[in-house]
Amino acid sequence: MFTINQLTGFVAVAEEGHFGRAAQRLNLTQPPLSRQIQQLERELGVDLIDRGSRTIRLTPAGRAFLHDARRLLHDAEEAAQSVRRVTGGRSGVLRLGFTATSAYGLLGGLLSTAREHLPHVEVVLHELVTRDQLERISADSLDLGLVRPPVPPGLDSRALRSEPLLAALPAEHPLAAESELELSAFHQAEVVGYSPFEARYFYDLLAVTFHEAGVRPAYVQYADQVHTVLALVEAGLGIALVPATAARLRVEGVVLRPVHLPVPNPVELHLAWRETNNNPALHTFLDLMREDG
Repeated sequence: MFTINQLTGFVAVAEEGHFGRAAQRLNLTQPPLSRQIQQLERELGVDLIDRGSRTIRLTPAGRAFLHDARRLLHDAEEAAQSVRRVTGGRSGVLRLGFTATSAYGLLGGLLSTAREHLPHVEVVLHELVTRDQLERISADSLDLGLVRPPVPPGLDSRALRSEPLLAALPAEHPLAAESELELSAFHQAEVVGYSPFEARYFYDLLAVTFHEAGVRPAYVQYADQVHTVLALVEAGLGIALVPATAARLRVEGVVLRPVHLPVPNPVELHLAWRETNNNPALHTFLDLMREDG
């Protein structure tokens, strides 16, 4: 099979129309360049150059092959650049997990950073609850996740955002007229809560928050996702506490009000990954995140 050097030599001779100039262009002497062309012709079983002419002229086969030779050299260079980009973390695939609410306000910024600085990296998105993200990161089937803490040992993480909890109320609820609520408003009130399994972070957060304030809500329903909680509030099942990003969902029939809390911004979102993950695109992306502060 012919080699890249043979193709390069043939293209140089065809473009220069002279063995001497082509050899000079390639930093070769003329004899080895001539041997490359002859070896290429033997591999192809055709004459590429009309040696009966006083000037360099391509045969019909040579003219036809010139187009293919240029394309092959271009593809070879693209392949070399592609593999260098992969090794340098500038190409490849980055598998990114996110929770439903983290898609609002934060995910878009991460994707913009990837598009701007890593245009050859394909970001594949997976919407998953925190538990499933952490399991997949540990199993190396997910590179990076937007998760709720805590992050288990063996994984690395970085806090990205903290935000307050807001009261979600049906628009016709008596408390909807208040500009700000005390947490005591939830005492013995009918409340839509979070699943202790699929939404363990919010379940534990509300349990601690209510316990420390001496508040005992009357839970009427549990849900896995924030948008489901809002839908149940809109249906009139009860009131709820939701992260501030829920305001971006703009659920008609639900009003959100600030709540006076012992900890102003108790809801945290972290970026999690496995340091031993050998995907170069992951570590290049993490370096970009560190540069952004």
